[in-house]
Amino acid sequence: MNLELLTPAEMAEADRLAIATGPFDGIGLMRNAGGAVAAVALERFPDAKRVHVLAGPGNNGGDGYVAAKILHESGIAVSLWASGAPRDGTDAAIAAAECPVPERPLADFDAEAGELIIDALYGAGLSKPLVDAAARAVALVATKRLPVIAVDLPSGVSGESGKVLGDAFRATLTVTFARKKPGHLLMPGRELCGELIVADIGISPDVIESLAVITSENQPSLWRRAFPSPAVDTHKYRRGHVGIFSGGPTSTGAARLSALAAARAGAGAVTVFSPGNALAVNAMHLTSIMLRKVDDVAELAAVLGEGRSSAFVLGPGFGVGEKARDFALAILAAGGRLAEAGAKGIVLDADGITAFRDAPQWLFEAAARPEAPALVLTPHEGEFARLFSDIAGNDDLSKLGKARAAAAAAHAVVIYKGADTVIAAPDGRAAINANGAPWLATAGSGDVLAGIVAGLIAQRMPAFEAACAGVWLHAEAGSRFGLGLIAEDLPAALPPVIKSLSGQDSVSGSQH
Repeated sequence: MNLELLTPAEMAEADRLAIATGPFDGIGLMRNAGGAVAAVALERFPDAKRVHVLAGPGNNGGDGYVAAKILHESGIAVSLWASGAPRDGTDAAIAAAECPVPERPLADFDAEAGELIIDALYGAGLSKPLVDAAARAVALVATKRLPVIAVDLPSGVSGESGKVLGDAFRATLTVTFARKKPGHLLMPGRELCGELIVADIGISPDVIESLAVITSENQPSLWRRAFPSPAVDTHKYRRGHVGIFSGGPTSTGAARLSALAAARAGAGAVTVFSPGNALAVNAMHLTSIMLRKVDDVAELAAVLGEGRSSAFVLGPGFGVGEKARDFALAILAAGGRLAEAGAKGIVLDADGITAFRDAPQWLFEAAARPEAPALVLTPHEGEFARLFSDIAGNDDLSKLGKARAAAAAAHAVVIYKGADTVIAAPDGRAAINANGAPWLATAGSGDVLAGIVAGLIAQRMPAFEAACAGVWLHAEAGSRFGLGLIAEDLPAALPPVIKSLSGQDSVSGSQH
């Protein structure tokens, strides 16, 4: 599976390199692209009474001219509506000159029920809102509920950010070329693309590889090689020991959800570190999960000094305040000793994130120390804004851009949660998750995710790969369970998903 996600600029560079190295020139690539769109129209909409091709003046429109020509030559009734003439000497101008279908101005566009729209107005590089005739066409198609094949992306959707710039078509399906773009997976673009088809138009894998792309779709083949597989002679501590910090007596459930998830993710041992006044409550609900009293930084220091825990989860149900900050900073400051004992990271979730809203720099500076264990942050949108207020308020950045900027600022792996969860590393790598399920929108779901990630880190999976794997496993378990899911169901739903990974380089999850 091709996981690279190309920005519009990277796609333009891929086109340039492909043209420079052959075997296709620019018009050759355009003919391949338009041919792919026409083939989809013929296969998926054989009964369309008429096909309306809406063509812009650029390369996206050139693909539309090619599609119109092929459909016309196939005996299909085709109408061609142009928003402007292609610039002389361009590949789009060649395609327009070769198209026998007469052009009409987009301002006069009209269509009826039973007819198909091919949206070839503007592609992934759109940077300004649709106006005038294009905006009117979007409204007309929506009002008449006509099926739409979008070329590259629905016009009005940014290929960089997935944002809607004014108005946008809602496509029945989208045909893109060579690789997906971030806008295909980021909301709301993902919803507007409909079914997504990636067509091979002759750009070689070597060209894509030369771009050194650092953004990927989050699928098992991205992290499968790093996924833990226990050796025959392993024992529980070789499989990692996760420490989960519990809140007070009325706030213990979240920590137990994280603990069960860490165990189900493969950690050999899991201990809930509980305040003394919550020991009895936790003990009533724990069997295979161990329990230990940790009330203050001194008791935490004793635990850290023993060097048994290889990953930690701090935040679920813990409470917001000085204690949460002190515990997190103590773990990060003990990095040298922890590293010698095999400790790999800390997952900071929920209250653990919010505790630093007034002093984020304390956390960032602690995570930046060379000896600090890996820090993984798991904010939803509100928590992200509390910790990264400047970045969250920057409307020029996409969700991908915000996650990447936050990871660099925090010296941490950031899991920016949502329907389009983005995982970003401090070195710039990022992945967008595409198998999210609506069933995961339930209380406690995030606590489970934190436990899964910690369980994988404890087994020596690198933090970025563990975060990507945790997000995918969490979503896949939710998808497979389906309607009626509550957070308590998720840990037990993990083993079948993990088992399905065994012996496979890639497992295809729920795909948009």
